[in-house]
Amino acid sequence: MTTAEITGVIPRPAQRGSGVHPAVRYVSGRVLQAVAVLWAVYTVTFGILYLLPSDPVSLQLAAANVQVDELSPAELAAAKTQYGLDKPLLTQYFDHLGGLLHGDFGQSISLHRPVGGLLAERLPSTLALGGTAVVLALLLGGGLAYLAAYVRLRWLKTVLNRLPAVGVSLPPFFVGLLLIQVFAFDLGWFPATGTTGFSSLVLPAVTMAVPTAAMLAQVLTRSLDDQLAEPYVTTAVARGLSRQYVQARHALRNALLPALTLLGLLLGATVTESVVAETVFSRQGVGQLAQQAVLAQDVPLVQAIVVVAATAFVLINLVIDLVYPLFDPRITHTPRVS
Repeated sequence: MTTAEITGVIPRPAQRGSGVHPAVRYVSGRVLQAVAVLWAVYTVTFGILYLLPSDPVSLQLAAANVQVDELSPAELAAAKTQYGLDKPLLTQYFDHLGGLLHGDFGQSISLHRPVGGLLAERLPSTLALGGTAVVLALLLGGGLAYLAAYVRLRWLKTVLNRLPAVGVSLPPFFVGLLLIQVFAFDLGWFPATGTTGFSSLVLPAVTMAVPTAAMLAQVLTRSLDDQLAEPYVTTAVARGLSRQYVQARHALRNALLPALTLLGLLLGATVTESVVAETVFSRQGVGQLAQQAVLAQDVPLVQAIVVVAATAFVLINLVIDLVYPLFDPRITHTPRVS
């Protein structure tokens, strides 16, 4: 007599898998989603730029003190042909899209240079600034949240809990101007402008890090307080473990999940924040280039910057999503079997 006959339970037939590991299937799905997001970003950006009332040729002619009315129809047509603006809108859309897929970002209308070369020149400076700002934000936000959750003095805890709200409420351009006045003009510790040397990174990186650190501290402080109120913390302390060890080893790890979600969004917004920082501190980076491109309605350059920023945002959030199981093993990318 078989086990099934004894127990009265008929075993379910083994389900044939698709031959693809669930994690591989999950990552593949996320990659397809990322491609769809990037296509949507490109399409929306293209549509918005071409819905603007003026056109790039008119802006360039006006910058050169040339009125469109002064040009003959043949000269105006030649100018539009030079920038590929004489083609139908749908043709321009697919031409630009095909170029992006082949790594060709086109020619800048305002700067008369290949967009890929411009990005290659400016991107290292922005990456250095963004990387420094991220490190500072993690140290400031994480340290403030950890300290606010650890201290026992009520007045000090209240002050530390209120500091993130102040950081969030301060406009980045105001923080930048304040830092320039105090640390560049008054104390002379750091240069007020420029892109040369590590010292030129400090003030703009702090400007970018303050709002990011403040938002990160807000979420992490609340999450840490919730974890410290859990029964497992009380049990661990009752068994003789120090409160500092329990907070650092157990509570902090469980509290990181909400902060990781926010961190992915904040890191993806680095390019947006760099526009303000690089403008205030006159840094030669992608942020300043984006400002110039928007003002000149430089369609190829704006589209390339937006696509690069969207790609960074998507990749960062994909990585954050994939590392979730490292902090909480209960999270898995394997689908549940009902």
